[in-house]
Order: sequence, then C-alpha cells, then structure tokens
Amino acid sequence: MDKIALKKKRITRRKFIIKKKIRMNRDFPRLCVSKYNRNMYVQIIDDGKQHTLVALSTLAKEFPEMKSRANIEAAKVLGKMFAEKAVKAGIKKVVFDRNGYKYHGRVKAFADAARENGLEF
Repeated sequence: MDKIALKKKRITRRKFIIKKKIRMNRDFPRLCVSKYNRNMYVQIIDDGKQHTLVALSTLAKEFPEMKSRANIEAAKVLGKMFAEKAVKAGIKKVVFDRNGYKYHGRVKAFADAARENGLEF
C-alpha cells in the first residue's frame, strides 16, 4: 500500500472509534469539525432529529477577512465566533466530534477557543 492509502485507512479507523464513543452519549448535540486545505466548517447536529442546529465556516460573510482561512489563527477566530453563536442559540454543552482528525493543530486551536468562550465538552 502506498502512503496515501495508509493515511486514509488510519483516518477511517480513527473516525470509527470516535463515532462509536459519540453514539454512546446521545444526551447532548454533537459538534462536528471538518477541515480542508483552504477552509474549516463546524456545525452542531441533533442526531435524534437529524437536524443542524448551528453552523459556521471560514467562508461565512461574518467571518473576518484574513490572509489564510485554514491556519491556526483562523481556527481560533472560528472557535470564538462559533461558541458565541451557539451560546446565543441556547446550546452550552455538546459532544466533540473531531471527525477522525488528530486533536492537534487547527482542531485543538478551535476546541480551545470554543471552550474559552462558553461551550462545554
């Protein structure tokens, strides 16, 4: 197997383990993070109703103009804005779904900023 296939296999395995833990805790909505080379997307999902409660991305109009929308600084700003939006919608406690990504870099920066601004997970 080549390196790309092994990386995809590791991410898929990690994603399965994370989803299994999240399925056990259905008391709270799920905060799902998706990251790409140029942008990040986050949303809070109610799995019982299969409905998105709050969503935000680095492509949103309210997101400030930055040189790069896919670095750690952008993730911190996104975490702050997202937490404020979620608290305003009445959501304080969530289950964090890092979607197979390691808790490192942009994902960690987003999570720390969201915690500092009112979200609990």
